Amino acid sequence: MGDMSNSDFYSKNQRNEANHAAEFGCSLEELRSLMELRGTEAVVKIKESFGDSEGLCRRLKTSPTEGLPGTLADLDKRRLIFGKNFIPPKKPKTFLQLVWEALQDVTLIILEIAAIISLGLSFYRPPGGENEGCGGDAGGVEDEGEAEAGWIEGAAILLSVVCVVLVTAFNDWSKEKQFRGLQSRIEQEQKFTVVRAGQVIQIPVAELVVGDIAQVKYGDLLPTDGVFIQGNDLKIDESSLTGESDQVRKSVDKDPMLLSGTHVMEGSGRMLVTAVGVNSQTGIIFTLLGASENEDEKKDKKGKMQDGNVEIIQNKAKQQDGAAAMEMQPLKSAEGGDGEEKDKKKPNPHKKEKSVLQGKLTKLAVQIGKAGLVMSAITVIILVLYFAIDTFVVQKKQWLPECTPIYIQYFVKFFIIGVTVLVVAVPEGLPLAVTISLAYSVKKMMKDNNLVRHLDACETMGNATAICSDKTGTLTTNRMTVVQAHIGDVHYKEVPDPDALPAKSLDFLVNAISINSAYTSKVLPAEQGGGLPRQVGNKTECGLLGFVLDLKRDYQTVRNVIPEEKLYKVYTFNSVRKSMSTVVKLEDGNFRLYSKGASEIILKKCSKILNGAGEPRLFKPRDRDEMVKKVIEPMASDGLRTICVAYRDFNQSPEPDWESENDIVTDLTCITVVGIEDPVRPEVPDAIRKCQRAGITVRMVTGDNINTARAIAIKCGIIQPGEDFLCIEGKEFNRRIRNEKGEIEQERIDKIWPKLRVLARSSPTDKHTLVKGIIDSTQLEQRQVVAVTGDGTNDGPALKKADVGFAMGIAGTDVAKEASDIILTDDNFSSIVKAVMWGRNVYDSISKFLQFQLTVNVVAVIVAFTGACITQDSPLKAVQMLWVNLIMDTFASLALATEPPTESLLLRRPYGRNKPLISRTMMKNILGHGVYQLTLIFTLLFVGEEIFNIDSGRNAPLHSPPSEHYTIIFNTFVLMQLFNEINARKIHGERNVFDGIFRNPIFCTIVLGTFAIQIVIVQFGGKPFSCAPLKLDQWMWCIFLGIGELVWGQVIASIPTSRLKFLKSAGHLTQKEEIPEEELNEDVEEIDHAERELRRGQILWFRGLNRIQTQIEVVNTFKSGASFQGALRRQSSTTSQNQDVTNISSPSHVSLSNALSSPTSTSAAGQG
Repeated sequence: MGDMSNSDFYSKNQRNEANHAAEFGCSLEELRSLMELRGTEAVVKIKESFGDSEGLCRRLKTSPTEGLPGTLADLDKRRLIFGKNFIPPKKPKTFLQLVWEALQDVTLIILEIAAIISLGLSFYRPPGGENEGCGGDAGGVEDEGEAEAGWIEGAAILLSVVCVVLVTAFNDWSKEKQFRGLQSRIEQEQKFTVVRAGQVIQIPVAELVVGDIAQVKYGDLLPTDGVFIQGNDLKIDESSLTGESDQVRKSVDKDPMLLSGTHVMEGSGRMLVTAVGVNSQTGIIFTLLGASENEDEKKDKKGKMQDGNVEIIQNKAKQQDGAAAMEMQPLKSAEGGDGEEKDKKKPNPHKKEKSVLQGKLTKLAVQIGKAGLVMSAITVIILVLYFAIDTFVVQKKQWLPECTPIYIQYFVKFFIIGVTVLVVAVPEGLPLAVTISLAYSVKKMMKDNNLVRHLDACETMGNATAICSDKTGTLTTNRMTVVQAHIGDVHYKEVPDPDALPAKSLDFLVNAISINSAYTSKVLPAEQGGGLPRQVGNKTECGLLGFVLDLKRDYQTVRNVIPEEKLYKVYTFNSVRKSMSTVVKLEDGNFRLYSKGASEIILKKCSKILNGAGEPRLFKPRDRDEMVKKVIEPMASDGLRTICVAYRDFNQSPEPDWESENDIVTDLTCITVVGIEDPVRPEVPDAIRKCQRAGITVRMVTGDNINTARAIAIKCGIIQPGEDFLCIEGKEFNRRIRNEKGEIEQERIDKIWPKLRVLARSSPTDKHTLVKGIIDSTQLEQRQVVAVTGDGTNDGPALKKADVGFAMGIAGTDVAKEASDIILTDDNFSSIVKAVMWGRNVYDSISKFLQFQLTVNVVAVIVAFTGACITQDSPLKAVQMLWVNLIMDTFASLALATEPPTESLLLRRPYGRNKPLISRTMMKNILGHGVYQLTLIFTLLFVGEEIFNIDSGRNAPLHSPPSEHYTIIFNTFVLMQLFNEINARKIHGERNVFDGIFRNPIFCTIVLGTFAIQIVIVQFGGKPFSCAPLKLDQWMWCIFLGIGELVWGQVIASIPTSRLKFLKSAGHLTQKEEIPEEELNEDVEEIDHAERELRRGQILWFRGLNRIQTQIEVVNTFKSGASFQGALRRQSSTTSQNQDVTNISSPSHVSLSNALSSPTSTSAAGQG
């Protein structure tokens, strides 16, 4: 949307509107201004302009009961005038843009420069022939072979850069494509119920038009703006727009405005659609986002650094575009692969903290790069000095003008040796290894039902120390099932046989359940053969309907006799009533009320109960207490939810006053009490045991009551009986963590969270507070890394705050998916354990590669350095170095980064954030192998010619052909690396390095392939590679020395690391560096963290809307010079909330992150 598509779209609409304003009784502009009003202002405006909502319907040529006629011509005309319900998505990044972004990597830039210099120098031919008098004997000028093959070096480096860049860009591109695919799949599935031509139909959200009559019900996310025209008990959560957490009650005469992107929390009703697409509240924000983004790109990005919250309110007017830019900034990288690659390039200091691994790697790469630079500089200086002293001091030669080109050639050669040392020192395989490893893992994780949306989440998961999981749907199957029942004075421990029940009771039961539940709740046959029946609608009701089916009766036949229209009065379920009641008129004209709800509430209202014969008998308080003791408590302690079903008959005259609910729903006759459970998924207990073994604490955060929660936690194995752990309710949790003023204190949270295992009856805010409390805690020396699972819209803030947010792919709402890092496509907890395994594997793969790579680098740099200083020529030639460097790096990164994970990864504790990348064991391996290789190479270099009885290659005269001596050194070096690659497969000091080697075909192929190419290079490489063919016995010796690596590896493994106190570990993040990135800019970080989630195909909601509207109003007010008060009117609520910025869990913050994390794709169905 950074492009102009929106404004074109908009201006076109303006023009169309002018042409067609006459067709409908009100114009687009009128409707837009109407939708900006709230509450009583809106009611007044509707009265003044249209009479009432029916008048508005007439103007829009629609009927409140029949809806639109639904003819194609009419719908098209509406789309033309009022726009489509579709927000044009931003264009995805092109492949070339992704390539350009991948090129910004620091290590790659160093390499590119080195390569270009090296290429330039290789084509530089100094004029003038060889001048013997110019000190040609001071060390061989590069021989012809090297002169001809000089360009190979630069070209080879550039080739490796191209490889890395293409792989990175391709990964981002394919990930983006996958994500868009998923997105459009989600959007096509999104349907909304409308009335057209008197028929209630479901249509894709994108097809809604202005004038449609839409049916809204509990749980809907409104896809368009509209006016409420009829319904009951409608309450809306508008926090995503206003930041006010209270639900807003909607009614025709008080507040009829329904806004897109808000959630229906209760009740149902009909709305008249008045604004769609770019004209809805969603679309207006989006248009602003698009505009501000363009301005933002032109401007310097300084504006964003200040703390948005306070800043904007203070400098309301001055900051008009700055603030919009600030507010909207997040959309910037919303585009393109959500690749972490991009995030590291943007020079924004408050970027979401780099993933742990990246932070460590960047640091390590910089350290190594510096070391390499120093080494190469020293090499060049020593070579130049040696040459100068030798030529001008020792041999007392004059600097003759005709010799200048030749001296330059020497210096150039010394520079090339220096660059070679640098190139070998910089581990350019690192970015490649990380990319390959992550990409490989992400692909494989798809098979394990983890759809990774942010690459780095995969690796963060390996460090997870805590998982806060939902209960419903994640640990349990989210299929409510009746497992016990108390009918006719008998407590059945499993579903009874229908013949055993009194016929009258059974009829009452079947009717009560079939009629007194939403007709949208259904149990449908399974999609795949052998699967469980599908539950559609409210899960509890589906459980009860399933009970009817288990009793061999059919609820649909009852519903066909009494369709929904014939229901006389419905008291819908809400969280206060905790029950639902329905009144039907019987054939004899009398009324019957069926009621169902939480047993403790309904039983209090029962005065009778059906006995064993199906006849009502008295039900006294004493009986009730006994029932609670004997039936309800045992059920609750088994983790069942108890639901009571009851009825009451009324005479037709006098007709009762249905409005006084308390007089109606009382004096009931109890039919049955059933125990419903959401069974634990069979694979969960095992998965939780694995987590606990792996050092990960699993906590359950649920809205259910504490008994059910505790029972399920015991079944899952989250708590073992007899252990000292906390299971508390949200109220108690809040009481314990707040001080007298009601503010949350970190010290108080620190007292609770280490022991907390179950948090029951918790609100989304509690979940966010807990997650934040654990993350910010400094109690343990390791900062906790927290993963959170969530499926509901209200889980958005917690998912965002967590290090890794898992959303449920099946049960999850769009908002939850949007806020998450990984989507569990099968909603199953055991998939999280797989994610942990893959995450640890990524970490280990990188460490394996590092161990191997650094051994190669250390040895190669030291050999090149000492060789250059002692013999004025590197024993390993530039091209050979590159073969070692490029091919072994690139191939090794492939080989080691694609090791499949094993269960044994779950047997150790998490690494944590501060653990160094290179552990002491790895350091021991690197140094140990380095010593072995250097000893052998220097032995070969200085006494090799005597051992093998061949000509010495040292100080060879100019233009001599490649010597066998140096070829043996090169060959031995490569073979040692090959066998060391096998050693590198284990980094925790294991002895068996061949363990599971055949499970990784890529590894075997690469090792054998490298060996084959090495044979070709040595035997046929000739001058370009400075190799002379070797005889069989020489080959045997080289291989023998290579195999020595494996034996030496065992020797090293025998040395206990604890003895080697002098070993330093490298590449770890210190606590100090993390803090400024993270804690100090908590507010900004919260916004930036959201940045990646704000995805173009999605419509974002956040309370910034208020701010933007205020800003626009302020500017208009200033233009017109009118009072400033009006503009600040709306802001008051926001301002009051922002007083407390430091206290992050104040509502302002929750709603900010909530808002940021609540995009809705409802009105975005069309985008791909």
